[in-house]
Amino acid sequence: MLEVKFCENNFQFGTEDVVNKLKDEGVNVEVESCLGYCGDCAVGPFAFVNDELIQAETAEELYDTIQDQI
Repeated sequence: MLEVKFCENNFQFGTEDVVNKLKDEGVNVEVESCLGYCGDCAVGPFAFVNDELIQAETAEELYDTIQDQI
């Protein structure tokens, strides 16, 4: 089963919208206050998909990349 983790501090890049879309689709989503990847978090949208770091230029691109793995 797909597991996606997000950092709450990364919401500044629009990842909260990605979280909400995925939850609406029934994807197992976790939001944590900090994932310990502050350097990546400060640069742009990211998530962990099955413990693999996924980064993108925009939240929309991140959503599309996660969708490709479903």
